[in-house]
Amino acid sequence: MEDIRQIVAANIAALRKNAGYTQLALAQKLQYSDKAVSKWESGASMPDAGVLLEIASLFGVTVDYLLQESHGEDRLPISPVADRRRRRLIIALLSVSLVWLLATAVFVFMTFSPVKGPMWLSFIWAVPASLVVALVFNSIWGVRRQNYLYISLLMWTLLGAVYLTCLPYNLWLLYVIGVPGQVIILLWAGMQKKASGM
Repeated sequence: MEDIRQIVAANIAALRKNAGYTQLALAQKLQYSDKAVSKWESGASMPDAGVLLEIASLFGVTVDYLLQESHGEDRLPISPVADRRRRRLIIALLSVSLVWLLATAVFVFMTFSPVKGPMWLSFIWAVPASLVVALVFNSIWGVRRQNYLYISLLMWTLLGAVYLTCLPYNLWLLYVIGVPGQVIILLWAGMQKKASGM
């Protein structure tokens, strides 16, 4: 019985870590205490059959999987959390790629246009457009504290795009607008940090 406890303990710990859960998070999902999960993972006790079934279902494995010895890192199932993160990243990257596809299409069509201008500007404007898309997806699925970084980058790349678009007019003073803008973003970030008690 001692061996099976250690096997189950190792498998639960490996599955939990692979899914990115803490012991407390797993305990909350199973409606148990984190001390119970700690005992299961140390082999001090073993979950009953009903809980083993819940654990197997949560991690997308069979109860047999939990009872079998050492699966190794390469045989761990893809956790639902990791799979969701991967899918979200792919969606965000596809959206940013669409911005660059549009910029390339504009560049190509401008080469055939009777009105000639700096065609490379389509790629310059794709940078702030990409940052807008990244900011939206980060606001929905990402770490909201990173939004301040995206907003700062968006502001500076937008100023750069306007400057390069109006290059013949030498509007370098546009960058002066960025200084108080950056101060406002930093103050806003600091205020949000204090409000959330970080």
